[in-house]
Amino acid sequence: MIKKNLFIIICFVFCNSLHAQNKHSFTIDEAVLFALENNKNSIYAEKNILISQKEKWETIAVGLPQISSFFEFTNRIKDPISLIPAEFFGGNEGEFAEISFGTKQSISGELILNQLLFDGSYLVGLQSIELFLQLSSQAKIKTELEVKRQVINAYGNALVSTERVKILINNLNNLKKTLLETKKIYDNGLTEIENVEQLTITTSSIENSLKYAEKFELLSLNILKLLLGIELSDVLILKDSIEIIAIKNINPSLVNQEFDISKNIDYKIALNASEGNKKKLLIEKFKSLPTVSAYISGSYNGYNESFRITNPKQNWYGSSQLGINMSLPIFSSLKRTASTQKAKIELDKALLNLKETENTLNLELEKAKNDYTYSINNYETALKNLTLAESIEKKNQIKFYEGLASSFDLRQAQNQLYTIQNEYLEATLKIIENKINLEILLNKS
Repeated sequence: MIKKNLFIIICFVFCNSLHAQNKHSFTIDEAVLFALENNKNSIYAEKNILISQKEKWETIAVGLPQISSFFEFTNRIKDPISLIPAEFFGGNEGEFAEISFGTKQSISGELILNQLLFDGSYLVGLQSIELFLQLSSQAKIKTELEVKRQVINAYGNALVSTERVKILINNLNNLKKTLLETKKIYDNGLTEIENVEQLTITTSSIENSLKYAEKFELLSLNILKLLLGIELSDVLILKDSIEIIAIKNINPSLVNQEFDISKNIDYKIALNASEGNKKKLLIEKFKSLPTVSAYISGSYNGYNESFRITNPKQNWYGSSQLGINMSLPIFSSLKRTASTQKAKIELDKALLNLKETENTLNLELEKAKNDYTYSINNYETALKNLTLAESIEKKNQIKFYEGLASSFDLRQAQNQLYTIQNEYLEATLKIIENKINLEILLNKS
């Protein structure tokens, strides 16, 4: 019975552990879509838009009717004393009599309606609302593009890391097989010990490289998990292969795409920033204009020595008012002048930044085109070299077994293959990185 219960408990724990470890499988495109919904930066950007929408209403509400109320209950612990001439009550001239006015308790209630009639800075502020919302939306787009760039690059890194591990395992298996055959040949006295030693050195080197590659693969996958917004303990499967990724990202016609800078997100942000500073300058200028508002209020007051709300004989005294307020700034010790000048300087800076952004984007575009074109050519060269290096290494293996090549020749061929394998992987990674950079600049992503 105890063994049976123990078995049930173990099964329960095991099943729970399996359930807690979620499994995810993505192509690179699926990974991007998933990240845009679950990445914390994307979520923050969406929240910021919601905040901006609420701030928009806060601004609008300033010019809408405002209703406030006032209530006060007073209980005089000790009545204040006033002095009045005693002669009012038949006393002597020059003398004063002490008197207390009012009741011990009083209640006051008032309802006030305020309405802004004119405020120049408020009117300009209303015009700035849409600009502010556009900036929030553009910030979200910028964030999403950056998330996309990071996920694509991280996916590429993880895929290349996984492929590097596979290549190293294959290389190591081939080396161990060659080393084993060479030891047999040496034991039969048909080769020198140096050949065995050379292969042993190469094998040890590949083993160390494999250990490092496996650790880097784990790190790369964890970075991708973090960007996707999933738990590090979850299982992540990359559905795309290195060959598929390479084919997906080779598009030479992309460098001939027309560049409409007005659609670039960085340019849009810089342009909106300059427009926003124009509005800020107008707001500062309009602060010298009068502010006009209207109000209407109604109040009730009650007085008694001891209040009882249910007392039907309690007298309530009502009053009401209607009025207009106008505030006109006259002199602020040049504060408004300084604020206006500051806003003008900020506008000049924003316009300079807009021009600099335009120049920078044009330079970045040319660099991105050159980098992408080079990465395609480099990948194609690396792919051809990989085929040749594999052929050379295989031929040297055959020659080595036949005694026509030394272990040194074989090791050179192997090292050349390993180098070109890494160059091929790095070339694939560069295609991925350079393509997304160019697409973002061209607004094609």
